[in-house]
Parts: sequence; C-alpha cells; structure tokens
Amino acid sequence: MTREQFILATQQNHLPRTENAQLYPVGIYGWRKRCLYFFVLLLLVTMIVNLAMTIWILKVMNFTVDGMGNLRVTKKGIRLEGISEFLLPLYVKEIHSRKDSPLILQSDRNVTVNARNHMGQLTGQLTVGADTVEAQCKRFEVRASEDGRVLFSADEDAITIGAEKLKVTGTEGAVFGHSVETPHIRAEPSQDLRLESPTRALIMEAPRGVQVSAAAGDFKATCRKELHLQSTEGEIFLNADKIRLGNLPTGSSSSSSSSSNSRQTVYELCVCPSGKLYLSPAGVGSTCQSSSTICLWS
Repeated sequence: MTREQFILATQQNHLPRTENAQLYPVGIYGWRKRCLYFFVLLLLVTMIVNLAMTIWILKVMNFTVDGMGNLRVTKKGIRLEGISEFLLPLYVKEIHSRKDSPLILQSDRNVTVNARNHMGQLTGQLTVGADTVEAQCKRFEVRASEDGRVLFSADEDAITIGAEKLKVTGTEGAVFGHSVETPHIRAEPSQDLRLESPTRALIMEAPRGVQVSAAAGDFKATCRKELHLQSTEGEIFLNADKIRLGNLPTGSSSSSSSSSNSRQTVYELCVCPSGKLYLSPAGVGSTCQSSSTICLWS
C-alpha cells in the first residue's frame, strides 16, 4: 500500500457520519430581529434630526467661509460689523474702526482701559465715568497729530505745556497757588493785561532785571498805602520830557504871608531829611529852610 492510499484510508475512518445529524438555522429571528430594526431606524431618525439642526444653526448664525454673522475672519485679524456686546473681559492687541466711521465704546456705568506689564501688574489706567475722566499712569502726554511734538505732559515732578500759545478764556482768569516762572507774559491784541493779587502781595523777581513797557499806551502803578522804589546798588533813573509830582504838600513861610493876596505860581521843590518831598513858595533865594516845619509832621 502506498503512502497516498494509507492517508486516504485513514481520513475516511476519522470522518464523522452525518446521516443522523440535526440541522440548526443560522441568523437573528423573532423579537431580536425586530429590536435591531427598531434601533437602526431610531439611529437614522437621530442622524436626520442632527443634520437638520446643524443646517438650521448654520442658517441662523449666518456661518460662511469668512466667518459668522457680523464677525469676519481676515488675514489681519477679526472684523466686527455693527453693534457688538461683550459680557466678559476682552483681551486684544489693537482695535481699529472702519475708515468711514468712528469707534464708539459705550457702557452703562463707565469705560475702563487698563495696561499691564508682562507680570500682570497694572501700569496704566484710563477711566471714563459719568462725571469725571481719570488717567492713572507715570506720565501723561498729548502729542500733535502732524509732527508728533508734545503739546501737554504731566508727571509727578512737573506739568509741561508745549503749545505755541496758552489761552485762558475764563472770566476770573488764571489762579496760581504758588510761584509762576515764565520768560514772557503778553495779552491778546487790543486787550489789557492785568496781574492782580486781591488779598496778598504781588512779587515780580528776576536776577537780571524786570522790564515793564507800554509801547503805545500808559503805564500806571496804583496802591493804597506806600509805593516803594528801591535800588540797593544802582540808581533810580526817570527819563521823560515832563515829570509831574501831584498832590505834594506845600510849606508856608512868614515872608510869604504878606503876599498872600497875590497868586503863587512858582514853587521850589524841597526834600526833608526823611526823604519826604514838599513844595515851598519860590522867592529870591531858597525858601526851603523857612518852610521846613512841614518836615516835623512826617
């Protein structure tokens, strides 16, 4: 017997006999089949409802390729059109408006803009409220739009005004609580310049001199009590075509009593040892000594 015949004979002896074997059906039948169809149908309905809701949301929210509703996503950032409301804090790098419309920030209470450093510490704050506008920072500057020069700056040490002209239009003028340092004070054309201290003294000081000039008008200095002109090292120089001293007291002498009926038109200017000036009726000689009794009253 060959090897092939031996293998065939051995396999025939081990094959099971299926003459009397029972046949079992393969698959899902009965209530299991009905449940499976029900779940498949429910899943299909759910998918259709989700698809319909998704399409409705896209339609209502106006989703497009560029963005959502008034929100447009561009290469430079995000663009909002119309009125937008933010219920939570907004963190942005820059905010720009359209070229043909202004940028309006509106709030029911106030609008606050904060600036922080890399550690989260507050370095600057601008608050626009119902009654006041407050700016809290180390230095506040207002610059010109053309050349960028500083028009107004304020810090803890000083306030600098860089405009060509400072104009105060209030009826009460400008009130300074302390000293004022300036190289030039000038009034408007055809207007008067008035420096006044209602209850205290007005002091003008300069190490190289104080010059007050009126090129086309009068210069008047009026006081209630004494007017002092003092020069510690130099002299007081009065240069004019006419120098008038009004309301000077007039002294009287015994020699002038006889001629009291005649009108006196010429007087002599006399000076007391205290520096007081008075007039004495002019005579052939000096009459200051004879009318010097007026110096006793000073």
